[in-house]
Amino acid sequence: MDFGAGGDDFSGGDHRDDSDRRKKRYHRHTAYQIQRLEGTFKECPHPDEKTRTQLSRELGLAPSQIKFWFQNRRTQMKAQYERSDNCVLRSENDKIRCVNVTIREALKNVICPSCGGPPVSEDPYLDEQKLRMENIQLKDELDRVSTVAAKYIGRPISQLPPVQPFHVSSLDLSMSSYGGPGMAGPSLDLDLLPGSSTGSLQKLLFPKMSISDMDKSLMADVAGNAMDELIRLLQTNEPLWMKSADGREVLNLESYERIFPRPNTHLKNPNIRIEASRDSGVVIMNGLALVDMLMDTSKWMELFPTIVSRAITIDVISPGMLGSQIGTLQLMYEELQVLSPLVPTRQIYFLRFCQQIEQGAWVIVDVSYDLPHQEKQFASSSKAHRLPSGCLIQDMPNGYSKVTWVENWEIEDRAPIHRLYRDLIHSGLAFGAERWLSTLQRICERFACLMVTGNSTRDIGGVIPSPEGKRSMMKLAQRMVNNFCASINPSNGEQWTTVSGSNEFEVRAALHKSTDPGQPNAVVLSAATTIWLPISAQHIFNFFRDERTRPQWDVLSNQNPVQEIAHIANGAHPGNCISVLRALHNNQNMLILQECCIDSSGSLVVYGPVDFQSINIVMSGADPSCIELLPSGFAISPDGRPNDQLQARGSDHGASTSLNTNIGDGSSGSLITIVFQILVSSLTSAKMSQESVTTVTNLISSTVHQIKAAMNYITS
Repeated sequence: MDFGAGGDDFSGGDHRDDSDRRKKRYHRHTAYQIQRLEGTFKECPHPDEKTRTQLSRELGLAPSQIKFWFQNRRTQMKAQYERSDNCVLRSENDKIRCVNVTIREALKNVICPSCGGPPVSEDPYLDEQKLRMENIQLKDELDRVSTVAAKYIGRPISQLPPVQPFHVSSLDLSMSSYGGPGMAGPSLDLDLLPGSSTGSLQKLLFPKMSISDMDKSLMADVAGNAMDELIRLLQTNEPLWMKSADGREVLNLESYERIFPRPNTHLKNPNIRIEASRDSGVVIMNGLALVDMLMDTSKWMELFPTIVSRAITIDVISPGMLGSQIGTLQLMYEELQVLSPLVPTRQIYFLRFCQQIEQGAWVIVDVSYDLPHQEKQFASSSKAHRLPSGCLIQDMPNGYSKVTWVENWEIEDRAPIHRLYRDLIHSGLAFGAERWLSTLQRICERFACLMVTGNSTRDIGGVIPSPEGKRSMMKLAQRMVNNFCASINPSNGEQWTTVSGSNEFEVRAALHKSTDPGQPNAVVLSAATTIWLPISAQHIFNFFRDERTRPQWDVLSNQNPVQEIAHIANGAHPGNCISVLRALHNNQNMLILQECCIDSSGSLVVYGPVDFQSINIVMSGADPSCIELLPSGFAISPDGRPNDQLQARGSDHGASTSLNTNIGDGSSGSLITIVFQILVSSLTSAKMSQESVTTVTNLISSTVHQIKAAMNYITS
């Protein structure tokens, strides 16, 4: 008989005694079997069921033996890496200890070059404490560099050639990331999220989970099956995909369920619906750099600040092969948002798996993975389950990439969706593939603009910004946009409270304590509202970004004219730009930093007050992380109605439309979320006072009425 993974066999009758029963002849694999298994393991340490079945037939082993062999081999490799790393770390620790001893001995015999005598020594206790602190810092640096080396280079730190100290940035992209082979240039050290507390946040909200080998094996199987399904979704056209009325690619559910049968929960539960879409386009970044960014949690958030409000890697189930992301499997958590307090975030635990399917082509798949405690944690108005989704990244000869994106969601609505966003969400546009891809294209264009050495079209006080100044200004503006998006759906648990409401709009407010560098160290009151206008999103965006029309809606400018005194383009679309504005006849020392960005899914106009001296410091190329910003602004999107692109209102078609039109009358338009932030107090115990609520409510109310008045004037 043949038993289990080890292939143990024994024979004999019942007359054998107990000692004979304990004697087993273990089956050992032949040299050919081991060689064949090792060869497959080097190519793919997590073979799918098809590969295991093929090996079983070739080698004459049971499928369970193949499965257990690979599990044991992965465990063995992990143990070897850990032993090697421990040896290296102990060796480096001994070296550091010897260096510290040598330094202390040298300090005893040092001679002052001025007087020839011993130097004036500090307190010995302080000297020892300083050495201890330096020793701790060196150990931390060693641990960090060793981890980077083991994960991305595939060798211990001791095997690397000596190099000069370097700084690992959150977005460390070289010139070759955008060009072809052989190109070199300065690093795009875009540290767009300084002072991120992701590590401490993960420990607080997501304590270390104990994931068994059996769980990891199950996760690998789930990810492998999801990868197979996604590849078919990416590479198959009709009848799996069909064109919607507005020209988008949407999933044919009948064909999908026939090819990938699963429980038809959306047929049994009328509150469950499917959102599935596909889109493709060209991205200004090479494939390998894009894969690395998508597999890194911090860079993932920086690529999609308007969609991803929080993302954390819970655990790395399987590291990549040979210093790359190929074969990497991660358990992650994220919250996805629409930029409005009226729409709750989508919260999911999911597996992310990367695989190279051919030379210059990679597939990254995301699939929901249920954890025992998530039902209690996700007290939301909707339950989101991500079916196999992700992207295919294909290198192009010019250093660009072709990206095909698939989003496939199963949503259970546990509460009614707000009437303003019902069409946008039900149409699949709110979290669809088009929004992900257009955002990715715009952000990658922004990164590429840093490669352009041209100066801004306008200067400040005769000071033309250098390339370093342009770079610093873009970093400051990006931090402002990220803070603006984070204020709409804060990741630290604050809840919105409705502070005023009417038939036209309702104002919601939330208090939060600013702790991130570059934000005022105080309690901040954020207030927001969303309104609907029967005007095209493009027209509204043009209205807000034009400095000539700013006095018509900016109540803080006191209707004074505004002049643009600096301009930096950060994308191919003329609306993607960073501006420095000055309100005439007002405080000349206070300027306005503004970033405008637009893509096919929507647009942003974000601004914040900055003093003249700070802008000059940034324009000189200095680090902008110390400059405090408190951004406000607008998030604009189509309302999701099918005729939105055909029935744009306003001067686009010269139509006359009343802005009091009800959203239920069948006309299309745009959704505008208005956000203001004001300082409340420097005391952490400050509460939401009636005075602060009244101030911010009046501010939003006046802004809404001025916008509607200006739009009525334009469209009449």
